[in-house]
Amino acid sequence: MFTSISRSAAPHLPACSLALLLTTLAACSSPDKPRDAAATTDSDAAATEAPANSPLQVVAEFREPQIVGVAVLPDGRVFGDFPRWDNNPVAPIAEIGTDGSVKPYPDANWCTWNETVKNEPQKHWICPQSVHADKTGMLWVLDPASPGLKGTVPGGPKLVKIDPKTNAVVQNISIPESVAPRKSYLNDVRIDTQNSYAYITESGVGSLVVVDLKSGKARRLLATHPSMMGDTTLNIKADGHEMIDATGKRARFSADGIALSQDLQYLYWKPLTSYKLYRIKTEALRNPALVDAQLAAQIEDLGKVPACDGMEIDATGNLYMTTFEDHSIKRRTPDGKIEPVVQDARLQWPDTFAFTADGTMYVTASAIHKTPTWNKGVGKQDQPYRIFKMALPK
Repeated sequence: MFTSISRSAAPHLPACSLALLLTTLAACSSPDKPRDAAATTDSDAAATEAPANSPLQVVAEFREPQIVGVAVLPDGRVFGDFPRWDNNPVAPIAEIGTDGSVKPYPDANWCTWNETVKNEPQKHWICPQSVHADKTGMLWVLDPASPGLKGTVPGGPKLVKIDPKTNAVVQNISIPESVAPRKSYLNDVRIDTQNSYAYITESGVGSLVVVDLKSGKARRLLATHPSMMGDTTLNIKADGHEMIDATGKRARFSADGIALSQDLQYLYWKPLTSYKLYRIKTEALRNPALVDAQLAAQIEDLGKVPACDGMEIDATGNLYMTTFEDHSIKRRTPDGKIEPVVQDARLQWPDTFAFTADGTMYVTASAIHKTPTWNKGVGKQDQPYRIFKMALPK
């Protein structure tokens, strides 16, 4: 997901995505309300008109603020994640109605972050980066607590579990500064409900975070290992333009995309600005006796894949990727073949996935490349941020 900037990017990115991570991002602006479902202008529509054969259906669209993450529950409820990067959204975590309306979730108090509540960083969304539904239908929110990507708020990084049946927080795990230091950015999360563990990519420093959900203890692993770091030699592009910030630096986003195999045996990840994909056995990650050198020896380099923000794995082992360089979604088959899934100009930086049991794929378009950071301080967003859905291909 920025994803780091998915997150992703941004990044989870500014992904997914992606979520993202440059400290040159603008600080939060004054609060602005996300529109329920903003209408596009004629020029916007012409620029991002749906191809006649596109399987993508618009679920919701928003003019501002920027959406990054999406989660869908078994009952069809849809949730969105609007991080506090360039905006200060009223509903950084929101339940999205069938009419495109946006409702603060789980309530307005959790969505409030200002001077009046600064002494309660564990009770409010500060800069949530990922919203994720596990296999039991519980909702998880990952909050790196770094508004404007300027550094974590002390005591703010957290992983929160919500029971959608009651809309109540049932677990609130604080991630200590020893695991999520001030320059960290917790990016995306996957939940192993069988073994009660959470696996998190961290994009600021470049690491994995593993959380024992029974004890609440979190460990930071493989910090700055080459498999966690973006490739500085690449000229990553979006819309045909190289990602360069106002200071002339190329985009470099570290560990971002993450996916857990259906059998829970492997965790996959990749840095956003990289063409490499990695995996490791989850059993190794759960073993606190293993030091980083021992873990590094178990990392598998799966070779070249496209640059992407979000990732997810389907029931047959295909690894789906939001390949933002060419407005597309691709998948890597179990035998390593890269296949196109859909290419659509409306996929302006496809960011984060949510898969449902009935075989539907949801994906966000976060347009990270059009934010001020990558356009000499001037935002170039010319269409709504969107959530799409389509049937997973056979």
